[in-house]
Formats: sequence, structure tokens, C-alpha cells
Amino acid sequence: MKNYLKIIFCVVFALTLTTVSFAAETMKIGILQGFTGPIESLTPPMASAAEYAINEASSSGVFLGGAKIKAVRADSTCIDAAAAVAAAERLVTVEKVVAIVGPSCSGTSAAVATKVSAPNGITTISSSATSAALSEIEDNGYYFRTAPSDARQGQVLANITIDKGIKEVAITYTNNDYGKGLSESFGTAYKKLGGKILMISSHEDGKADYSAEVGTLSASGAKVLVIFGFIDQGGKGIIQASLDSGAFDSFIFTDGMIGPSLTKHFGKALNGSYGTMPGGESASTKKWKTIAESAGIAIDGPFRGSSYDATALIILAAQAGNSTDKTSIWKHVMAVANAPGEKIFAGELKKGLEILAKGGEIDYVGAEDVEFNEIGEVSGTYQEMEIINGEFVSVKVH
Repeated sequence: MKNYLKIIFCVVFALTLTTVSFAAETMKIGILQGFTGPIESLTPPMASAAEYAINEASSSGVFLGGAKIKAVRADSTCIDAAAAVAAAERLVTVEKVVAIVGPSCSGTSAAVATKVSAPNGITTISSSATSAALSEIEDNGYYFRTAPSDARQGQVLANITIDKGIKEVAITYTNNDYGKGLSESFGTAYKKLGGKILMISSHEDGKADYSAEVGTLSASGAKVLVIFGFIDQGGKGIIQASLDSGAFDSFIFTDGMIGPSLTKHFGKALNGSYGTMPGGESASTKKWKTIAESAGIAIDGPFRGSSYDATALIILAAQAGNSTDKTSIWKHVMAVANAPGEKIFAGELKKGLEILAKGGEIDYVGAEDVEFNEIGEVSGTYQEMEIINGEFVSVKVH
């Protein structure tokens, strides 16, 4: 009898240890962002938004029976594909992350998706890589985006430009997938609407002086310069050379150029310049902005809400499959992102986790109205941002 009781005790004790072990398990999510490089001033708030989602879910006590979630940061640099791949490989093989939020930029995203995500079966959701070419990469279905494609951003910007009565422009673009894609998208749409491109040329990031590039663009006779570049390197350098020489004082931007570091540097000299970045003024985006402001997350630039959304989707997918297994997460991302199910907004992760824990279904709306198409991308909306009194101001949603 004593031996029988001892066996029962040992079994119960073992089960208790297993339960405690499961409850104390920590799931790691990689935050792979361009913390150095051409958009380094944009990425800290993006990472903070992603980590806010992690803290919100981890502290809920509902995630996988009380399991915790940990963010592991890594630098994708934005311009060095080899460095981004190495950082992603370290996240997967050394840190043992189950999914990745990022990379930030399009060129590094393609490299990571094809060389790390697909071969290792790691769900990778970028909140800011926007190149239209990413829709065609061989990712085996493991690469998703909560930021819309530049195929649409170029069209939106072309419409705005024509509506403002600007019929002639010069274009400079950073010589990578992001810049080339936007140049093609905008150029095609702009010309169809009757606009004329007087000069188009690429520029390289990391140069100390861009006066030669600006001189060539100015010689075209254009009065307005479209810059498809990066806020902390080539794009900023092009503006500086333009203002110094008097070649241009009117500029058109896209999301890679929109942020407070630009206006803090140039101030009112850029008044009247404008551009586009993902985002809107729906009920969900307004709710997110309130949450972000209360959490001290800056909302004066792009990709904050989409970073929260990318991270939330990974967490909810894990809960839907009742597992931190990487394959299970991948299988459930689309299901939690789209209907049917109860709508879940930013700040409601605990609610979503509770519904999933009970076997229910959710339709994650999140911070920026997430709805995936068949390849895991969003269409999104865009804010028209104009520099007024030396600051970017959202003037319209498209």
C-alpha cells in the first residue's frame, strides 16, 4: 500500500512539475529592426510598440496558461543584407525565437525571408518593408506584412501631387528595392495622370556630399524634387545640398523620409513640402494613438501601429494553436488576422487571448485595421503629411 501511494505521489508530483514548467515557459520573439543605418531615428518607437504588445500579453496571465513572452532585439541595419541574415540566423539558432517582427527595410526583408525564414519555417512579419517586389519572393508562405505595398503608395502620392497642381517634377531615389519600386510606382501613375518627369536618377546612401546629384537634378529645370530615400542618410543629404545651393526648396516624400528628426534639423525651411505614410483616422487607429501616447510611444512617424499589430498577430497565433511551436504559429496567423470571429482592437489582447483559450475565434483588427489578403499582406490607408510651421501634420487620409 505504501509503495502504491508512493507511486501515486510521484506521478502527481511529476505532473505538477510539468504544469509549473509550462506556466513558467518563456516564448521569445525576435525584434529585427534597423537600429543603425538610414532609418535609425524611426526604429526605436517601432520596437517600443512591438514590445508594448509583448508586455501587454505577457502580463495578462492568460497567454498559454501563464507563460511569459520575451522580446529579443537584433539589428537588421537596413542596408547590409548579409548582416541582416546573420542577425536573423542568430535569433533563430542561438536565441531560439519562434517568430520574427521585421526586418525594417525591403532589401534586408527579401534576404531574411528567403535565406532564414523559409528554410527554418519561421513566421516573419515586417511592419515597415513596403517594396512591391516583396509580394513575389519565394518565402514558402512564411513572410507577412502589416505595412501596405508601395504599389499603392506610389499611386496615392501621384494623385495627391496632381491634385496640388504640380505637373512637373524631378525624382531621386535610393538605389535599392525600396527606392526603385516607389520610383516606378509613382512614375507610372503620375505620367498616366498627365504629369511630366523631367529627370530621374538614383543616389547612394552614406555619402558626405550630394551636391553633384542635386546639380544634375536641378539642370532639368524642375522646381519640385521627389525624394524616395531615407531620413537619416541619402534623403537628408539631398535636402541639405538642395537648400545650400538654392536648387530646390519644395520636396515630396514617402514614409522613409517622414519623421521628427527631419523637421528638427530643417525646421520651417521645409514648409509646404509633403508626403505619404501608412496610417489613418479610423476608430481603431484613434484608439491605438491614445494607447501609444499614454505609454510614451511617439506617434509622429510611420509604422508604430503596424509594429504593434505584427507582434500581436504572432502572440495570438500561438494562443490559437495552444503552442509555442513555430509551425503551429505559422498555421494560425491568417486565422486570427481575418474573419470570422470577434473583433479585437489594440489594447484588447487579453480579451483575444481569453476567447482563443476557450476555443473561440477572433478577427484581429488591431491598431491599423489589419485584414490579410491571400498572401498575408494588407492594403492599408495612407496619411497625407504636410510640413506646417516646421512640423509634419496629417492633413488628409487616402
